[in-house]
This record gives sequence, C-alpha cells and structure tokens, in this order.
Amino acid sequence: MIPQNRKSNFLLLQFVLFLILCAGTIGNTLAQKLTRFVDPLIGAGGHGHVFVGASVPFGAVQLGPNNIYKGWDWCSGYHYSDSLIIGFSHLHLSGTGIGDLADILIMPVTGEVKLDKGRQEFPHNGYLSTFNHKNEVVKPGYYSVRMDNGVAVELTASERVGFHQYRFPKGKDAHVMIDLKEGINDKCTDSYLEQTDEFTLKGYRFSSGWAKKQQVFFAIRSSKPIKNLTIYNANKPLDGKKGQGTSVKGVIGFEQGDFVQLKVGISPVSYDNALTNIEAEIPDWKFQKVVTQADEKWNSELSRIVIQTKNEKDKRIFYTALFHSMIDPALFNDHDGQYQGADSKNHANPGFNTYSVFSTWDTYRAENPLFTLIAPDRVSDFVNTMLAISDEQGNLPIWHLNGYETGTMVGISSLQIIAEAYLKGFRGFDPERAYQAIRKTAMSDLRGLNFQREMKPIPSNGNTQRSVANAMELSIADGSIALMAKALGKNDDSEYFSKRAKNYQLYYDKSVGFFRGIMSDGSWNPMFHPIKSTRQWARDYAEGNAWQYLWLAPQDVPGLIKLLGGKDVFNARLDSFFRITPEDKSEVLVDLTGIIGQYAHGNEPSHHIAYLYACSGEQWKTAEKVRYIMKEFYNDQPDGVIGNEDCGQMSAWYIFSSLGFYPVFPASQDYVLGSPLFDKATIRLPKGKNFTVEVKNNSPENIYIQQIELNGHAQSKSTINHQDIFKGGLLKIVMGKSPNHNFGAFPEK
Repeated sequence: MIPQNRKSNFLLLQFVLFLILCAGTIGNTLAQKLTRFVDPLIGAGGHGHVFVGASVPFGAVQLGPNNIYKGWDWCSGYHYSDSLIIGFSHLHLSGTGIGDLADILIMPVTGEVKLDKGRQEFPHNGYLSTFNHKNEVVKPGYYSVRMDNGVAVELTASERVGFHQYRFPKGKDAHVMIDLKEGINDKCTDSYLEQTDEFTLKGYRFSSGWAKKQQVFFAIRSSKPIKNLTIYNANKPLDGKKGQGTSVKGVIGFEQGDFVQLKVGISPVSYDNALTNIEAEIPDWKFQKVVTQADEKWNSELSRIVIQTKNEKDKRIFYTALFHSMIDPALFNDHDGQYQGADSKNHANPGFNTYSVFSTWDTYRAENPLFTLIAPDRVSDFVNTMLAISDEQGNLPIWHLNGYETGTMVGISSLQIIAEAYLKGFRGFDPERAYQAIRKTAMSDLRGLNFQREMKPIPSNGNTQRSVANAMELSIADGSIALMAKALGKNDDSEYFSKRAKNYQLYYDKSVGFFRGIMSDGSWNPMFHPIKSTRQWARDYAEGNAWQYLWLAPQDVPGLIKLLGGKDVFNARLDSFFRITPEDKSEVLVDLTGIIGQYAHGNEPSHHIAYLYACSGEQWKTAEKVRYIMKEFYNDQPDGVIGNEDCGQMSAWYIFSSLGFYPVFPASQDYVLGSPLFDKATIRLPKGKNFTVEVKNNSPENIYIQQIELNGHAQSKSTINHQDIFKGGLLKIVMGKSPNHNFGAFPEK
C-alpha cells in the first residue's frame, strides 16, 4: 500500500508524464502537418498555369474559380493577375499549354439576374464579380473568397464531389447560376439540366475542345429546398423543370442572407452514378469535416518525403511542388469503379482505379519516375489504365484527356513509362500483356514508326510533322523497350530495339554539328538554323530548336558523346549551349522560358541537359547548373514556376534536384547526382522502409559534392540506382565550396 503523500506524488508524476506524452504527440502531429508549407498560388502567375482551388490527391474533381478566358496564361481557368470571377467549375487542368475543361460552372450572384457572364471591360454587364486577393484563402483541399458582389464562398472536395458553401448578404436578391455553356476554350455540343426533387438537380455537359469529344455527367444536392428554378437555353426561358440544348443555364432563387450548401458529384458515365458518388463520399452536410479530410489526405501524401532545412522558403517551394505533382493524373471512374473508355463505351469496374490527364511527353522525364517513389501504390493502376486505353483505341496513349486521345506532342511516351514501371519491379499488372501492348504500338505506323522500324529516317517533307523530334523521342522509347525485353528474356527483341534506339544518329549532320531534318530524297532539309528556327520548329522540332534537341539521347549518352567527338568536345559544346544567346529573340517561342544561353527550363526537352556533365566526367558543372536553376527559376511567389507546370513535370524536376539526384534515362533505373539542397531528406517507402539523404556542410556556397557514402560504403561514381533507394538505406553526401574534380570523373559506360 502506497502512503498518501507518496501516492499524491506518484499521481502527480503520472500526470506530468501524461502531459509530456501528449505534448510529444501533439508536437509530432504538428511536425507532420506539411500542408502548412503549401501555397497553391505559387505558379498561378507568370506562365505556370497551375490549378487553383480545392481538390484531393489525384482526384477527379478540381473545384476552383474561373476568370474570363483570355488566352494562353488562362489555360487552367485562373490567373493571379486577374480580378474577375465568372464562377466555380469542377474540372481543371494544371499547368498545360492548351486550355480545356472548366465544366459545370456554378456562380452565386446578387441583385438583378443576368444570363451572360459579362465581359472584361467595365461596365462588365454580366453575372461575374470582381474580387481582391486580400479576401482569398487557398490551401490544399480548400478555397475561399469573399467576392465584391457580397457573397462569401467556400469550396472543398472529395475524390468525385465538389462541396460549395455560400453566405449571401442581406438586402440583396440571392441567386445561383448554373451555366452549362461555359468552359475553357471549348464549345458546348449538348447539355441537359433537370430538377428531380425538391433538393436535387441532374444533367450533363458534352463539349468539343482540345478533347474533341468529352462528356461530363453531374448531380447537384442543395441543403435548402429548390423552390424557384428557371431553366434557359440560348437565354430563352423554358417551360417546366428540365431543358436540353447547347446553351442550357439554370437560375435558382434563394432568400436574401441565405446560407446555402451545394454538393456536386461528377461522373464520366451517368448522372445516376454522379448522385451515387455524392452519397458514397459526402453523405452529410458537415463542410468542415470534408475540409479536414481533404487536408489529411494531402498531408498523408506530402509526408512521403520529409525534409530538414533551416530555409522556410525552400520548404514552401518544395512542399508546394510536391502538392502540384499529385494533382494529375486524375481519377476517371466512379465510386463503384465504372468508367468511360477510350472507345466511348461505359465499362464495368476492371478491378483497378482508372485515370486520365496523361501528359506523357512531359511527365515521362521526371513526374512518372517520381511516382515510383512517392506513389508506388498508384503506379500499377496508371499502367493498367494505359493498357485498357490500348485495348480500347488500338494503341497506347499519347496525351489522353478525359476519355479522348488528343495526340498532342511528339513520340509515344507511354511506351517508356510502362517499361520503366516493369523494370523498377512493379507487378500489379500483367507483364506479358504490357509488353505485347508496347510492342504492338512500337511496330505500328504511328508517328513515323514505319520508318523507325525499318531503321530509316522519318522524312521532313513526309506526312509526319516534327520529324526530328518524333525520331528522338521514339528512340528513347526504343531504348526503354529494349531493356524491358531483355528483362523478360526476349533477347531477339532486345537486340532489335537496341538498334532502333540508335536511330537518332541518322539525323546528325556533321557539317553543321546538329541533328536536322532529312528530305524524302535523302538530302538535308535546306531550311535550317540552330537558333532561328520558327518555321523549322513546326516541321522538324517540337517546342525547341536544334541546340536543345542536340542532347535528347538519354538512352545512349555514351553514343552521343562519341558522335559529337568525345568527352572534351561534348563538354565544350555543353559549355557553349549554356552560353550562346541569340541576338534576335523575335522568333523565340513564348513557352521557351527560364533561359540560360540556349537552355530553356520552361520546356521539357531541356530538363535533363544540366545532368549530362555528370555523365561525361564533369559532375561539378552539373552541380553548378542545377543549383542555379533551383535558385533562379523557382520561388515562393505567384510567378514561382518559370514555365508551364505541365501536370507536375516542372515540380518533379525540382523535387528530384533538391533531393540531389535526377532520372536522366528513367528506364535505366539510374539517378544522376547533382547538388542536394537540404540538410536531410527522407523518402518513406512501402513496408516501413526509409531512404535518407544526409548532407554534411550544406550551404548556399557549398554546392559541390566532395564525397558520398551509400550505406557506409564510399562511392566515386556520380549515379545511384533505384533499387538502392527502394530497398531503403542511407546516402551521406559531403559538400564543399570548391569542386572536387575527381568525383564522378570516370563515369561508367
């Protein structure tokens, strides 16, 4: 028996320990609240084109504000320079160079009912409202704004449902506009709206834009009875509670000062499925609960990488980049698994989640490799979706957008994405089926593959535009296929595709020292200049010039070094590449931003080039360049992404580079070392494993790697392998102020 005074002390001690444990738990929870470092407005200005609004990781819904579309910088529907909101729509692209989506636009309005959105010029004469960024709050999974029309708007989302919350001011008539005509840079081809009961609307919007054939079904549940609905088509009122046409709009009347909540479910299949999505994902009216759930989902995904640095700005840039990298691909199935296929047919649950918004030309370089580390639970679903698309349309996807193949950009980059997934050990798909889909597409006539498979150049004056760019990308794909074939024991195929991977060399003209177009008669395309190339960009290159495409052979860097004349010549030409600037910039494309000489960080063909020094014995120059790019071309302001985000690729480059390594040729499984930005970074892997990068003597001045140790073993090479990372371990890197010319000086062949 414990004496009373000792018992009191014992209880006090227990209470103190309890408080300490609670404090530790709370501290750990706060430490893991990584969403507080995310600013979704980074990249909303300049040319970043990022999505701004409420979503969850890889969600089907991206619910956010729209401005009036005014061209390129409004491809996501919103640009930070703007001060007008026309409404809040449920689908958005993030960082693309072409605009589309913004389907199912809903706008709370006050005063006189106006059926047109209005115009940019004052007086606006429409239902739009001005707003001020001071009255705007944007967080992962949450968006709010108090518009100048007096309505306070809050938005959040689940995977397939957007949740709206409006507070109308007193003293003004209150309405909600549902505009099915409006989208971003597209044309509504058919729309439908119907009230089915006192609280529910359903409908669809079909459109033609970048995706020539797109359909979105929706259902809307209101927290207040819908007693006053008028439906219009082409601004003419319709009788009854339903309407169909190419310009359907619905106006719901509410009471002055009303508090209104709307849940909007979307579906690629049917409005009944959209309603089921609402019931499955947000069954009640607890808005803050959904906000909290969205924040938790983002925090869980962001915690896949935990960094340590004294620089809070770098934390904001990093975690915002990680956030942007997980907006797309977007779910493209219903809660029960049904989805719309590339054959425009509805399909039952295939046993995996299907996705869309595959910007493969951009994302194969770093975004998809990043997923193999931070989203390994989704990689097989991405691959299975691509295989389903192949079954449905006859070839693997190029740039797939909400059920439609846009065919945008060059090459067929899903080939290397699937090969990379297999080579890195993912087995949530049938390897033989995957390989046969790859082989079928690679042996087709698409994109000049009929020339590629015969080891012949794609002619500049033939049917395939951008012949050099296509050939370079197809050769990268062939290098990836060769590695997959070898891993599967298909040695004849491996040898064949290895030869095809060197087809890029057919386009090298020694007389000018560049890759250039070849005419059908075998002569060089006479229209050539390494810098002034606007007309030739349309014919031989894709969003780049001859200088930028000189380096696009990551599958065969030793062969490229030899082709250019050896390591000394190779490195000297790299030096020139980063120095030479054109006197006349009138022909430079608008999306060639982030310029260092001829390097253009704002567009993807340049993204691996700074790392090529490390492949040719001068790793210290890679360190210089990547540190400069991270410092100069990324910041924590609205213009903080130097070029189109391109569905996560710009962010993925930063994430890898700040960790200290980059996938120059993803299918090789090797990452090339650069210059780590953080004191410590831990990648949390499956099965409780961690891979940690620990950096000694790190500072803005100490940018050069002096030595490294992997799991206690010293290494002199400038690469690490994916398997070394994925099985967990410790990479120690010692930095210094001066280059260590011996580190990585003898790259492996």
